[in-house]
Amino acid sequence: MKRAFDIFASFFGLLILLIPMLLLMLWVALDSRGGVFYRQMRVGRYGKDFRLWKFRTMRPGSDKKGLLTVGGRDSRITRAGYFLRKTKMDELPQLINVLTGDMSLVGPRPEVRKYVDLYTEEQKKVLLARPGITDYASLEYIDENEILGKAEDPERTYIEEIMPAKLKLNMRYIEEMGLGTDLKIIFRTIGKILS
Repeated sequence: MKRAFDIFASFFGLLILLIPMLLLMLWVALDSRGGVFYRQMRVGRYGKDFRLWKFRTMRPGSDKKGLLTVGGRDSRITRAGYFLRKTKMDELPQLINVLTGDMSLVGPRPEVRKYVDLYTEEQKKVLLARPGITDYASLEYIDENEILGKAEDPERTYIEEIMPAKLKLNMRYIEEMGLGTDLKIIFRTIGKILS
């Protein structure tokens, strides 16, 4: 049922959002040099790597300066990128990942291998679920960049404080997983973005 809902929602989502996404692609292309999309390797279900799609929000080569985005005004973020991140519209291309089966609309956010390698055996249970565009942790840590921007050592804060808290929320989602929970999280996400 969950997979059928994902296919239906992502297909019609891409169809309905086609024109707005084309306009966003044009804006990204005109705003700064580099490709329109950013594709990053993430760890998916059962620990299998896949390429996650996003609209590019940073200048080319920004990954070399660190994987974490620090603060709302990280100097690597483009003008278009700032808007896309603030409104979460940079995530729209992940509907492609949902359609192809790498992701779900709702599920634990997929992490990069560097941080997954730090998971305990208990935390690795989140890899049993298909990763998602949104989840409880996305709602709770919608301002994660600002939290890291205030931290003395952002990476340490992420590894020791934020990541374990997010994984705990991911485990809660796995226990409650179902269409009703997914719809609740989707509506809460839309509400949070609009507010």
